[in-house]
Amino acid sequence: MDLALLRTFVTVHRAGSFTRAAALLGLSQPAVTSQIRTLERQLGRPLFLRQARGVTPTTIGDELAHKAAPHLDALVEIAETELDDESSLRTLHLAGPPEFTAERAMPALVELTGEAGQGFDLRASFGTAEETVEGLAAGHHDLAISTARPRGALFTATPLCDEEHVLVAAPRWAERIGPGMPRRKGASALENLPVVEVHESLPFVSRYWASVFDARPDASGTVIVPDLRAVLACATAGAGIAVLPRYLCTTALERGEVVALHEPAVPPLRTYFLVVRTGTLAMPHIARAHEWLQRAAADWG
Repeated sequence: MDLALLRTFVTVHRAGSFTRAAALLGLSQPAVTSQIRTLERQLGRPLFLRQARGVTPTTIGDELAHKAAPHLDALVEIAETELDDESSLRTLHLAGPPEFTAERAMPALVELTGEAGQGFDLRASFGTAEETVEGLAAGHHDLAISTARPRGALFTATPLCDEEHVLVAAPRWAERIGPGMPRRKGASALENLPVVEVHESLPFVSRYWASVFDARPDASGTVIVPDLRAVLACATAGAGIAVLPRYLCTTALERGEVVALHEPAVPPLRTYFLVVRTGTLAMPHIARAHEWLQRAAADWG
């Protein structure tokens, strides 16, 4: 049996789509369809059921995938294994949200680079959860950090850490609101205050209001800037209230540049996931980075 046909078959099985499998393999969709039909003719049985969105494996398709995939993954691992010192360098392509990737992931992973590290180069790109996962599926990235767990057999997602969100503002806004006001009056104490956010839809503020106050914010963005580090800078300068990850504003809180306006008993949390294409953890440089980030996350608190 042609190994190329099996490789295409396993990729389609994991992707759940001829279109996505074609992107991963660098082939056209008609070429992928033709290869699957050839394999089905050779076996004399259908391997997939075509649906409006993607494909679903038949029983025979599932059995073949479970038998063939481990062996194909082993061949990939052999091909990726370092054969000598000169060939040991690998490039890890990482993608994730800009602030978390820059402030958390990159400083942790640079320890693996260069002569003193584990022998691989590092390339990073930033994007939304949807953008990073799409890039991972298309083969542009090796490892993605996402705030949403992707579905489907194409991906393997591992929880990395939880991020606590804090409602903050410059001290003058806290003085205007008064001590304990959000705690006593809830969201009403914060109505009509200027808001600094990353998008017009106020995603961080809206999530905080829904989780803590069981309400929608009665506000609109005064300053909109697509980077949480810039949100912190604007909030520190007195532009308005903001909801930020605690790791990002801890130093500013300690210095008194901003203050926490509310300390709920159960703070809102957001979970980050490490996402890879299923089977690629067999590649040593991806596995090392994956494990290293998990170790680092244990100290982030």
